Amino acid sequence: MARPEWQALVQHAREQATRSLRERFAADPGRGERLVAEGAGWYLDYSKQRVDGETLRLLLALADACGLRERREAMFAGAHVNATEDRAALHVALRAPADAVIETGGMNVVPEVQAVLARMAAFSERVRDGRWAGATGQRIRHVVNIGIGGSDLGPRMACEALRAHAQGDLDVRFVSNVDPADFREATRGLEPAETLFIVCSKTFTTQETMANARLAREWCVAALGADAVAKHFVAVSTNEDAVRAFGIAPAQMFGFWDWVGGRYSMASAVGLSTMLSIGPARFGELLAGFHAMDLHFREAPHERNLPVLLGLIGVWNGNFLGASTQAVLPYAQRLARFPAYLQQLVMESNGKQATVDGLPVGVTTAPIVWGEPGSNGQHSFHQLLHQGTRLVPCDFIGFCQADPGAAPGDQAQHDLLMANLFAQGEALAFGRSAEQQRQAGVPEALLPHRSFPGNRPSSTLLAGQLTPHALGALVALYEHATFVQGTIWNIDSFDQWGVELGKQLAGTVASEVAAADAPALAHDSSTNALIRRYRRCRGGPG
Repeated sequence: MARPEWQALVQHAREQATRSLRERFAADPGRGERLVAEGAGWYLDYSKQRVDGETLRLLLALADACGLRERREAMFAGAHVNATEDRAALHVALRAPADAVIETGGMNVVPEVQAVLARMAAFSERVRDGRWAGATGQRIRHVVNIGIGGSDLGPRMACEALRAHAQGDLDVRFVSNVDPADFREATRGLEPAETLFIVCSKTFTTQETMANARLAREWCVAALGADAVAKHFVAVSTNEDAVRAFGIAPAQMFGFWDWVGGRYSMASAVGLSTMLSIGPARFGELLAGFHAMDLHFREAPHERNLPVLLGLIGVWNGNFLGASTQAVLPYAQRLARFPAYLQQLVMESNGKQATVDGLPVGVTTAPIVWGEPGSNGQHSFHQLLHQGTRLVPCDFIGFCQADPGAAPGDQAQHDLLMANLFAQGEALAFGRSAEQQRQAGVPEALLPHRSFPGNRPSSTLLAGQLTPHALGALVALYEHATFVQGTIWNIDSFDQWGVELGKQLAGTVASEVAAADAPALAHDSSTNALIRRYRRCRGGPG
């Protein structure tokens, strides 16, 4: 980038290249208490990042030069910040209080959002207390959400994360992959008379989702008859005609809006499975956590603003220190799906090559996001984190208390879990030198193998307990950090044209794969050969 603020950071990175975290902490004993920030119930320690006061000053100057304040206000005000689709990006309206005024196109969208939430709550309560029964009068005991992408990753992650807050006699499952094995496994052992399906597709035409929805319909009808569809299916969609044709009454359709991107939609009707699991009151707490972080992002000074700091540090690590990946390591088994959720949020939002003006970005954009829960990862890929040749910044996420309702001994084991989190951050930052190992009696021949260079950057995020409020705030934190990075790179973080081409080509290939006679193929030689081989192996003419 040609901006002087960007070039100042390039020069600063050169000057700081030889300064280790060990040296930084030695020169500044109060660093661990100073390079921290708090907001919406979350505490961020970024003192183990390779930054100092000057780094932060330069990053904040870059954010100002890139118009972060103005672009943030435009998003909250309902401007069409999704430039390529000419739409607003108003996911913040999904969790705003009922008396808020958030407009796009001259219309306050909050009343409509609240009306959908009220319908969701009424339906959820009927299912949860047994007033909504299946076709045979039996109580619904299983809910299967059928969706893909944002219609699966968010609610799946939330239901797993908040299982300690769920209604115990209501089992919520998920189907996303068009591989029929996914559906068969999700419905294994279920009684059709006790099962409710939620079909999540805004257009009700999503290829994978509708294939699974038809499979579910056949499964239900085979056991209960065609009339049972009305009692065992609901839709999260905006396509009333297609929903009705499927056999779902419009009264059982919950809508959302084109200003909600799929990966930002878990607080919308897409979260119906979450609400069924934890109940409307807890779902309200989830929304309140989202909103608390929204307010923090909008109001906190940038130097104490969690999304701003997290986003800018990511830019520093990726564009100035050369890191190509980002590890997200929740020390909470219930957040096992959180890294997968973030993969879509970050890489679909910011995996772009063109600016909003259609010009080449010219710098590296989104990192490759990955991760697994601690402490499991310590016994697999942490070897690479500590001694590998790649720089992998890490976000550690932890909670000070075990789950609510935990067994008496759980807090002690939780203490062990968190001790591992703190130890990993310390080990990554400071390592252990060859001289330290030599003094510890390690043989000279083993010193290269048993020395740890350290200077591996990490941030630590802590909250009191994994509650709905904490989860909502955590998701909003990463949403807004992603927006901050998109602003720095001047890209549209709300479109996803990159997922379209493969889907379009798949439609053509699907008809060729299924053709009764050998089709005339006009792909490249590799694709043609693969299709012919597949057709022969499945028993059809090549």
